[in-house]
Amino acid sequence: MGTSWRGMEVIYSVEQAPLGTGGAIRQALARVQGDGVHLANGDTFLRYDPVSLETATRNQGCDLGIALAEVDDVARYGAIEVASGRVMGFREKGGHGPGLVNAGSYFLAADGFERLPSLDGAGWSFEECVLRPWSEAGKVAAFDETSDFIDIGVPEDYARAQRLFSPR
Repeated sequence: MGTSWRGMEVIYSVEQAPLGTGGAIRQALARVQGDGVHLANGDTFLRYDPVSLETATRNQGCDLGIALAEVDDVARYGAIEVASGRVMGFREKGGHGPGLVNAGSYFLAADGFERLPSLDGAGWSFEECVLRPWSEAGKVAAFDETSDFIDIGVPEDYARAQRLFSPR
């Protein structure tokens, strides 16, 4: 990706040992300057406006905002429960039908940095240690102005991503 994207500085953090999703974020925060950070899963694609995600998060008075995607069937992902612009909970995989899912893109305001678990040599899960409890407490903004979500972790979606990104 390089060192910048759409006017935002891109900084890389390399794990010397696996730290889990949360530990990796905590380690990377040591390199962050400014009043917030955008986070994205490396195996998903999503079209959205990061500035709008940040604005929605701040307008909700939250330290964390999550981009959501509307899918035809939530079975593979688990569904997100939303009320009044906030994520209220996660339903485990196995449900069926259309709904909103975690699209793997987030905004974390600087005020939330210190509320994250520490990194004391052991990794931890961002999903279990932050997303779930903060959502249950009504402290995560929901943002659904997204499109073209692809979870590239399965062969059929990998092929879909290849078609999307191929030169025409």
